[in-house]
Amino acid sequence: MSTPDISELPATYADVVAASTRLAGHAHRTPVLTSRTVDARTGARVFFKCENFQRMGAFKFRGAFNALAQLPEEARKRGVLTYSSGNHAQAVALAGKELGIRVTVVMPQDAPKVKVEATRGYGAELVLYDKHAASREELAARIASERGGVAVIPPFDHPHVVAGQGTSAKELIEEAGALDYLFVPCGGGGLLSGCALAAAELAPGCRVVGIEPAAGDDATRSFRTRTLQRCHNPETIADGARTHSLGRVTFPLVLALVNDMATVDDSELLRAMLYLWERMKIMVEPTGALGAAGLFERGYPVAGKRVGVLISGGNVDFAAIAPLL
Repeated sequence: MSTPDISELPATYADVVAASTRLAGHAHRTPVLTSRTVDARTGARVFFKCENFQRMGAFKFRGAFNALAQLPEEARKRGVLTYSSGNHAQAVALAGKELGIRVTVVMPQDAPKVKVEATRGYGAELVLYDKHAASREELAARIASERGGVAVIPPFDHPHVVAGQGTSAKELIEEAGALDYLFVPCGGGGLLSGCALAAAELAPGCRVVGIEPAAGDDATRSFRTRTLQRCHNPETIADGARTHSLGRVTFPLVLALVNDMATVDDSELLRAMLYLWERMKIMVEPTGALGAAGLFERGYPVAGKRVGVLISGGNVDFAAIAPLL
């Protein structure tokens, strides 16, 4: 696949700005934290955008609310359907509750219990499935059809979702100022794409780096080969990044706007997560620590630079993490 024409990308910075207006009064403007210890470790000035303090505990609320808020009235009446291992599920459920839209969520049976319970607690109907025996996309499409064509809001591959996620980097750069590097967790590329849109406009010299788990390296392989690569049900503690591939919306955005991709293994990810717990006193889930792990472990030349790190979420499944500690 050749490099896309920026004028033809499926989402723009103008969409991010519109999403920011739409989210005002609904999404939290999350804090930007710094740490002298991290600065000393890296030799850089590091700014952490803490989406673990976002509503429902992750950046996903931004994209979900932005997408649901733009549905026409008839679609709202029919309700919406989504599929997710956890954070997007919670986000759509909460956004639907706020907007008075009925939500159905297709979730794998082994999704983190804390995320299942939270999604149910926000009022969504759950349809649990065996991820080894069924495709969540196909199951969601079938249910949507059976229910009269209800709108499906995918976890990342939707321009309104991407634009909503990009508001996190917009806020970060507005508060921290221009950045030289921005490290962003990557699963399906929704957050990474949105952040890259914001960085390209607000900090054009910033190098945007996507970080994903080594077991699910499809986005990195896609970036390197410039052809869409897949990874089926990767086994990683970063449950929020167990996506099969980038999407039709996110892949061209990543190719056009992201400067590099890298991976970290689960042991590196655990080290980064625990470091953030211990030194910064903030609760971060494994997926949420991907950007920090990339900064700490991959040797990028950040000394003397201004560095942004997206902490994407804080919904820790302690039952799953405890044996690993």
